[in-house]
Amino acid sequence: MIATALTEMFDLLHPIVLAPMGSVSGGELAAAVSNAGALGLVGGGYGDHGWLRTELDRVRDRTQRPWGIGLITWSIDQDTIDIALAYSPAAFMLSFGDPRPYAPSIKAAGCKLIIQVQDVEDARLAKHAGADIIVAQGSEAGGHGCSRATLPLVPAVVDAVAPIPVLAAGGIADGRGLAAALMLGADGVLMGTRFCASVEAMCKEASKQRLIASRANDTARTRVFDIVRGLSWPSEYTGRAIRNSFFERWEHREGDLTVALVMEREKYRAAVRAGDYDTAVIWAGEAVDLIDRVESAGTLVEQISADAESQLRGAADLIASPSR
Repeated sequence: MIATALTEMFDLLHPIVLAPMGSVSGGELAAAVSNAGALGLVGGGYGDHGWLRTELDRVRDRTQRPWGIGLITWSIDQDTIDIALAYSPAAFMLSFGDPRPYAPSIKAAGCKLIIQVQDVEDARLAKHAGADIIVAQGSEAGGHGCSRATLPLVPAVVDAVAPIPVLAAGGIADGRGLAAALMLGADGVLMGTRFCASVEAMCKEASKQRLIASRANDTARTRVFDIVRGLSWPSEYTGRAIRNSFFERWEHREGDLTVALVMEREKYRAAVRAGDYDTAVIWAGEAVDLIDRVESAGTLVEQISADAESQLRGAADLIASPSR
């Protein structure tokens, strides 16, 4: 078993946290990850109150292990925070925006505060805001993020915020990635794309199969899916998704898309309803290369952790004995 500050904080068996992906990480998936001995986070996304209550009821009913919730900071208000806190999550993750307005109420509720950042400056702000854990997210990640790569970002954040535990995120989908993150000084990983291709993920089966068929070069960072959905993401954040016909048509033509928005938005919504992924978005990170099947979340947690432990034990063999 791998023991870190993360596992000790939540009494976990594995140093793995489910990324709180909107429309993917529902209560069923979060509970399955927690039941396997990792930390499941419900993806509260933009803070729809009805959806939150449904999924938080579900996770609370399906696990006795620690679980949490994650929200997009720039899109929520205090009412949304209060609704989530009423369910007594063990952890609360804030991403993409200034966490300071909401940190006091989260901390006052006795909830561990996780803050995701994309650069060292925001990591220092997260430390001052009172983060119990900081996630260093590299640009390889699926969904929204910035431009720093995971490999150099993680140790830089570790050094900047010590002794606060750091999780690595972005481009990690197996035990090798977990082992590498630990060697960079992280206390665990936040994993998203791999769990999209899990039995319990909320996304449609067609999207899971498309993930399996895709490769890293099929993904790219873009704004076109946010434009068509009418979401005003701050300019510094783009989203990594699988390229499709909609992407190819509108990438580098964002101005034209804005002009055609009324017609394109209705067609896009129809595609989402129909599960037409030549138009609808599938957020995915560069780690899609490592995904070859749909597995249960519990199996993934146990396999990734066991593989990481094997990698760490095997690394000792790389150290040559001094010659006599």
